[in-house]
Amino acid sequence: MPLLGIRVLGDPVLREETVLVDAITPALQALIDDMFETMHAARGVGLAAPQVGRAERVAVIEVDGQPHVLINPEIIEREGTLKWEEGCLSIPEIYGDVTRSKRVVVRAMNRDGHTFEIEGTELLGVCMQHEIDHLHGKLFIDHLSFLKRQKVMALWDAEKDQYPNFVRDISKEVHDDDDPAHDDERL
Repeated sequence: MPLLGIRVLGDPVLREETVLVDAITPALQALIDDMFETMHAARGVGLAAPQVGRAERVAVIEVDGQPHVLINPEIIEREGTLKWEEGCLSIPEIYGDVTRSKRVVVRAMNRDGHTFEIEGTELLGVCMQHEIDHLHGKLFIDHLSFLKRQKVMALWDAEKDQYPNFVRDISKEVHDDDDPAHDDERL
């Protein structure tokens, strides 16, 4: 399975609305497998199709060793609020405290096209909300206050030149596996 390049902040694909999946195909299942492989190599816990330059409404998540495929996900219940420090594979080395729903219930299809519902709290709940945002062209930094977003954007300005054409080449990063600095979990 090939590692996919991850699109970084500045690539217009990250701000576009995704397209509903209307058929489960071998090509879609191969994309899902490649997304999991890329997410693992990048040391993330979630990855959405726009982050790898695709328009399908698909996200993959793995929390506590449990992989989840979300095709055409929608949040059908929300409850409470919590603040969580988030990062993003598409905005490397940048973090911010985001207020999210404390508990969510998501309805989606799995990799075989079967509809299911999943409840998420803590990291799983945050991750599902984060990835669903990606599918609607929204990034975690959009949830920050104006001043915090300005600070984050100033930090990103110092980082972004490392990613020519707004693509993060994960295959090069895999060689840094022994570096403890690469052990963080990003969404």
